Amino acid sequence: MKELDNTAVSKHLGQTSSYKSTYDKSLLVRERRQNNREHLGITVGEELPFVGTDTWNCYEVSALTNTGMPVSCVLKIVYGCDSEYIVESKSLKLYLNSFNMERLGRKSIDVYNEILSKVQLDLEELLETEVHAQSEGFKESSDSALSWNSPANGDPLIMSVSDSADPVFAWDLERYTTLEDVCCDANIVFNKYVETPGLLRLVDKELEKFDAHEYQHFHSALLKSNCRVTSQPDWGDILVSVKDEKYHLDAGSLLQYIVSFRDENHFHEEICETVFVRLKALLPDADIRVMCLYARRGGIDINPQRASSIDMLHTHLANPYIRHCKTYKQ
Repeated sequence: MKELDNTAVSKHLGQTSSYKSTYDKSLLVRERRQNNREHLGITVGEELPFVGTDTWNCYEVSALTNTGMPVSCVLKIVYGCDSEYIVESKSLKLYLNSFNMERLGRKSIDVYNEILSKVQLDLEELLETEVHAQSEGFKESSDSALSWNSPANGDPLIMSVSDSADPVFAWDLERYTTLEDVCCDANIVFNKYVETPGLLRLVDKELEKFDAHEYQHFHSALLKSNCRVTSQPDWGDILVSVKDEKYHLDAGSLLQYIVSFRDENHFHEEICETVFVRLKALLPDADIRVMCLYARRGGIDINPQRASSIDMLHTHLANPYIRHCKTYKQ
């Protein structure tokens, strides 16, 4: 993958930062998505080869009531991959921390509302796109929830682990093929640690007698890349779903390819889009979805997903009104 210009995102990343004690939206920094998309052959103005969302879960969000009582919440932020910009993660952390000593309302609910309002407006101004923000501390009626399409293929990912009115969700991977389990005894050699799309291989369905209408669902907890600026490691899970009429994706080659990101320095969204574009180049007629679920760092985890069509987007990941699902790593 191409080395990118980090000038715009180096205001805070890799720098010693002081934490503001008063609200300051000027801390926010944005980065153009196109800086990474050029090397993928995506040009400005053309239709994107995917749809998708970026979901940010922010765990260190707090402010004060008018009487000085702290109020804390977990904030979920979602915006589309068709935005021109992304927010730089450390700048978002510093910005959210600037709420810590602000007195924002008489009651806890007033504080929640004020945080949500400011975060949504500030990010929309920064990113020049629609942004959805929601907090676990703020209960919204189901009538106001956004309308998101459910995948038509009977998405296997979500299972409820609570029958309460406020259910908790977890990733259900029983119908996923865990690549580490398939490949551990296969004598597969791993020696590529920079992105190598040539590792990916296909299997003819007719030769292997696969069902032509069957989705392949893959999961791996071996996704690892590095921050584009600081080279700090970013760890995560990756989930890949593919359906092609003629070919199956070889599981061993997919794991080799995922491992080849191990020494790449790129942002989370860039990794996800690169995987999708490489798979689409290999299987141009396939239905494809890629989700990268990164572990928390700096009080934030980032979860981009890219898919061939909007009906393939993972509903619970994309909907800001539904609590985020955790992997074991997260």
